[in-house]
Amino acid sequence: MAIDLRFRQSKPSTKAAKPRNPVEAPFEMANLYPRHTGLPVTVWVSPRGRARHAARVKVCRRPGDRMDPTDLVSVSIRPTPRAIDGDLPPEVMQAVSAWIACNEEALMNYWDGAIDTIELATRLRRP
Repeated sequence: MAIDLRFRQSKPSTKAAKPRNPVEAPFEMANLYPRHTGLPVTVWVSPRGRARHAARVKVCRRPGDRMDPTDLVSVSIRPTPRAIDGDLPPEVMQAVSAWIACNEEALMNYWDGAIDTIELATRLRRP
C-alpha cells in the first residue's frame, strides 16, 4: 500500500481570527510558585499593560508547581479578593485572599508598572 506524501492545498479558513489580548499572553506574566508564596497553588501576576479590567491575579486550580492556562481562576485584588471567573476550593480561596491582602501594595505597584518583576519578588511576603 503506497502512501501519498504530496501536500494538499488547504482551503482558506472562513473563521475570523480572534484578536489576541496582550495582557493575557503568558510571557508577560510572572509565575509565583508555592515554595515562595506559601500557597498550595501557583499564581500568575502581571502588569496592567492594555487591560481594561481591574487588577487581578490568576490562580491555577491544580496544586503544586504547575500553571495550566486552561484551568485558571482570576481573583480580584481590590477592593477585596474574590473569584471572578470560576471557583476555587474554599481553603485555597481563603489562603489566596490572605496572601493578596498581605501583598496588596506590592501587587498594585506591579500592576501599575511602578516596580518590575525583580522588585516584586523582593517585596512579596507570606501571610
